Amino acid sequence: MYNLPMDTHVSLGRIRLALKRPLPGRAAQVTMATRPRPGDTQEIPDPCPHEGAVLVLLCERDGALEFPLTVRATTVQTHKGQISLPGGAREPGDRSFEETALRETSEELGIQTKGVEILGALSRLFIPHSGFCVHPFVGFSKRQLRWRPDPAEVAQAFDAPLDRLLDPATVHEEVYLWDGQRFAVPAYHFGEHRVWGATAMILAELVAILRGSTTLPGESDRQEGEP
Repeated sequence: MYNLPMDTHVSLGRIRLALKRPLPGRAAQVTMATRPRPGDTQEIPDPCPHEGAVLVLLCERDGALEFPLTVRATTVQTHKGQISLPGGAREPGDRSFEETALRETSEELGIQTKGVEILGALSRLFIPHSGFCVHPFVGFSKRQLRWRPDPAEVAQAFDAPLDRLLDPATVHEEVYLWDGQRFAVPAYHFGEHRVWGATAMILAELVAILRGSTTLPGESDRQEGEP
């Protein structure tokens, strides 16, 4: 069933090399997209209504890499209660999207990001629901970071192991009914947490480049739009 390498151990050097290769972009992102995805388009609006950036912030613990995910507070404007990568909207004072990702991560998680090394960027993603074009980055911190989430934006922060992300058994798909329509929702499961939607699509591209493939478990024999 799987046409992918099952090795889930990833070194920092392997990540550096992977991020230098051409990015698969949408081909990888859509493998973890909700189907159908209302308002989706292959072309990213230009100019985009809103722009922001997020960060996959890798840290090493006990010889393995992990990264934080956040459960958004119910008081934020969009995507209330959903799981996301730390990040947010670009502000006028931000000189780059990289700076946006670092600033927002610092604010949301209550950490200093001065020593964070940006390893590379992933493909930007348009989110029809909120009208945001999101620029994802992958970074690495040599220091162990202790999260102190801002309760105004983050209800909870937890660490996601990178090797768990690369394990095909982490991917589950469920079908939901909403207003009489069926939606197929693939998600990464980290314990009690389900990571779906735009965050899963961003992580899918990271998974794809680390595996050297744009296909995820079960996708080779599934047509887009099928449940």
